[in-house]
Amino acid sequence: MMKEWIAALLLVTGALVLLFAAIGILRFPDLYARMHAASKSTSFGVALMLIGTAVHFMAFSTALEALLIVLFLFMTIPISAHMLARAGYFLNVPMYEDTAVDELKGQYDYERKVLHSKQVSQGDRSL
Repeated sequence: MMKEWIAALLLVTGALVLLFAAIGILRFPDLYARMHAASKSTSFGVALMLIGTAVHFMAFSTALEALLIVLFLFMTIPISAHMLARAGYFLNVPMYEDTAVDELKGQYDYERKVLHSKQVSQGDRSL
């Protein structure tokens, strides 16, 4: 009986996190904020749902598969979000006008398609 309650709590919590991610995708103003909502929340929501599934079935093979899927998602979703944001930036997708920081501003040559690294002076280097 307790197993079902824990599994249901994990599944409902995961579904709520996924709902919040969907709302964030609809409400956020630009590509970069939407990708943040999609990648962070979706990873966590799917992980909660997979853990809930593993708790419900209480089988080693199901738990192992859920764990492997969660690990795969946690390794691939941030990388894919980073690459999509990078592609969006290099294709000159506009940022929200109230964006405070653009660390790549002035570093990318749109005509030659080359990213230049910042020149760091000796005094600015920190470990």
